[in-house]
Amino acid sequence: MNKAFVKESSEENDDDLDVAQPDVPAGTKNYITPAGYRRMRDELLHLIDVDRPEVVKLVSWAASNGDRSENGDYIYGKRRLREIDRRIRFLTKRLDLAEVVDSSKQENVDQVFFGATVEYATQDGETHIVTIVGIDEVDLDIGHVSWISPIARALLKAKVGDTVTLYTPAGPQPIDILDVKYPPPDTGG
Repeated sequence: MNKAFVKESSEENDDDLDVAQPDVPAGTKNYITPAGYRRMRDELLHLIDVDRPEVVKLVSWAASNGDRSENGDYIYGKRRLREIDRRIRFLTKRLDLAEVVDSSKQENVDQVFFGATVEYATQDGETHIVTIVGIDEVDLDIGHVSWISPIARALLKAKVGDTVTLYTPAGPQPIDILDVKYPPPDTGG
């Protein structure tokens, strides 16, 4: 059978590989902080201006070496090119849907809204600090939680001194809002 009619690999279905990123809930906007938007935009531009041209050059060189079926540089390069193109499409879609929310202009600074950094205490006296960000900015290692996460939903619109209920698999947990902060005005570009 001619190779033109055979699928190279199961990795060819690009859309199936974006499942690691959560979808924007239906009927809502893709809220994002200015810093998150800038990071995603910078990644997109780097992929387009630097990474993709380098891989295209490598694939072109590898293709000129002859037999492509056993050419590791060519096979790996094509795979890497598909990964880059997939990420470019994903970032482009997300940035097109993004609504940048600059929380540094928040007037009611003792109430929790998108972009707030919140310190709260659990029933056992443990304190935690989380920052409510967009779904594309989540990083639990540094306390960045999505605005659609259970903890963010419990905190949103609460004020310093309020006790709110966080619904967990173990049951409802009361949490006390200790402090709310917003980032300083963004001067970066």
